[in-house]
Amino acid sequence: MTGSSPGAARPATARDVSLSVVVLIAALACGYGYYRFSRPHHPTLYATPPAAVIRSAAVAPDAAPVARKIPERIPDLALPGLDGASHRLSEWSGHPLLINFWATWCEPCRREIPLLKSIRSEHVAKKLEIVGIAIDYRDLVRKYVADNRMSYPVLLGEHGGLEAAAAFGMDTILPFSVFADAGGRVVALRVGELHRDEAELILDRISKLDSGSLSLQTARDEISAAIASRAALPPASGPGAAQ
Repeated sequence: MTGSSPGAARPATARDVSLSVVVLIAALACGYGYYRFSRPHHPTLYATPPAAVIRSAAVAPDAAPVARKIPERIPDLALPGLDGASHRLSEWSGHPLLINFWATWCEPCRREIPLLKSIRSEHVAKKLEIVGIAIDYRDLVRKYVADNRMSYPVLLGEHGGLEAAAAFGMDTILPFSVFADAGGRVVALRVGELHRDEAELILDRISKLDSGSLSLQTARDEISAAIASRAALPPASGPGAAQ
């Protein structure tokens, strides 16, 4: 199935933004690489990296001074799917949701896909849905999805992908993932390659949120604190490194 992109910048602090989301900057300082939409031959992509990513409790105070506003709820975007029909994100309302922005040319995006497939099958009882939004050519995406047996819906952002990313407060950077509860409220936004321990942490809090045992603000705060603590650790290396 299909996705969209960009928006305006404003200074923000962890307290003056009502939405306390988790954002990890995909930069060398965090030990993660990041990919810009930088292929000059692609008509919908351009090489303008974001000035910064929205500040939150999970980001060091001087790491991200300016950003667009991340929405409180999942915007009801419409994008074409691989079936040729237009699909709205509201089709998955009532499900905890992981929306993954990616492209076939993006190496960390490709590395995430086996993890996303596993997470979806492991959380089927909790009705988790994963929706990929590919900022790429339709034919390349169709072939990649088939070759890699991607089991979750994929929407096409060949036209409208940049607007879709912008609707989530993001600029031209891949990959990034948005986590929402079953009520469509944005709980966390993860910039850069997603790893299993981070995904499970966020999904655990979303599960508690959906069961009513955790408030939205507490879920966001606990995710922010846990990921900030993880980011402060020295990078893992070798065969035992967490993925």
